Amino acid sequence: MRILLVEDDPELAAVLVSGLAEQGMQVKHERSYGDGLARATHAAFDVIILDVLLPGGSGFDLCRALRRDNISSPVLMLTARDSVDDRVCGLDVGADDYLTKPFAFRELTARVRALARRQPVLQPAVVQVADLEVDLRGHRARRSGTTIDLTAKEFALLEFLALHHDEVVDRAAITAHVWDENHDPFTNVLEVLVRRLRRKIDDPYEPKLIHTMRGAGYRLGV
Repeated sequence: MRILLVEDDPELAAVLVSGLAEQGMQVKHERSYGDGLARATHAAFDVIILDVLLPGGSGFDLCRALRRDNISSPVLMLTARDSVDDRVCGLDVGADDYLTKPFAFRELTARVRALARRQPVLQPAVVQVADLEVDLRGHRARRSGTTIDLTAKEFALLEFLALHHDEVVDRAAITAHVWDENHDPFTNVLEVLVRRLRRKIDDPYEPKLIHTMRGAGYRLGV
């Protein structure tokens, strides 16, 4: 499970990153409104956890911006404020849940898991591009009715391209999804993975669906 945590308190963030990692979750941590927005728009997450008070803008503003950009990942708001108005504001801007500090870590993880279980409802089970079907829940792909055998990395690449089909996605966004943000997007590892995926998805078929957008990234589409 991929989690984005946007929290400017370094001590709380360290506890949450460590604790969620121990629960088997992959956590990316950002400290400000701007960094959180950039991360959320360049990688897919199962759940986004937002603090309300952030440098550069509030968590409410960030949640509103995510929904405006059609990012449907469930959002859990964290705040030290417990007024009804704050809770209503969070829900009105598109948050899915609200947790007041201080909180029990067990409750946080329970809420995160509950939100993640809703995610298949928020995104399609199958993405279809021409005669290519990408089963996001079953981690399977078919083209022209033929099942395609993919490795975990190949499917992760195809999944990200499918979720953003007909859009140009840059190298940094792809590598953050397939590997992590510490992976160098300018090595040739990504090209090797794209070539492997093309051999399976494109080479035996027409039309070709994986397009290199020189200097910009890749696009999945007709």
